[in-house]
Amino acid sequence: MEVRRLTKRFGTNLVLDNLDLTLPDGVTTVLMGPSGSGKTTLANVLLGLLHPDGGTVAGLDGARFAAVFQEDRLCEGLTAPANVRLVLHDDGAHHRSRDAVRAELAAVGLTDEDLAKPVSQLSGGQRRRVAIVRAMMANADLTVLDEPFKGLDEATKDRVLAYVRDRLAGRTALVITHDPAEAARFDGPRVTLSR
Repeated sequence: MEVRRLTKRFGTNLVLDNLDLTLPDGVTTVLMGPSGSGKTTLANVLLGLLHPDGGTVAGLDGARFAAVFQEDRLCEGLTAPANVRLVLHDDGAHHRSRDAVRAELAAVGLTDEDLAKPVSQLSGGQRRRVAIVRAMMANADLTVLDEPFKGLDEATKDRVLAYVRDRLAGRTALVITHDPAEAARFDGPRVTLSR
């Protein structure tokens, strides 16, 4: 996937200015930069949620996306397994059993008791893990994770980072973080946006 001379403004505020970026197939690219440097804006352009003012994005025609946004964006009245199953297909190769979904949620430290509740009753860190598992189980051509580990305590973050790194192996992904320690956990290229 290639981004060439990408420009995005919000009113008079130039957020992205002729950005060039390559996201290699099957590799996790880490995007870093200070607040206001355009990291989330770039993610939203890649996901088709924002249109650039100039430049091109090639290689995403017909692509399927998965994302972890800065907000969890869960269906509040559904359980964690039901939220994950929303992105899964029951068409043979993409089928994921209920047991597989529960196993993935357990892999990030959620208990059977947690899985029985609507997500509205879970803590912020538990909800974040549901959002991450949902993105990891989706069949996507590009996975974008925008500050995915925020709100997790250190022990949980370590476990979830290992989980995400394992699940992203061989997939095309963009992980956005401001934390150099998080970035160091991924083997792919690192890109830093400046203000």
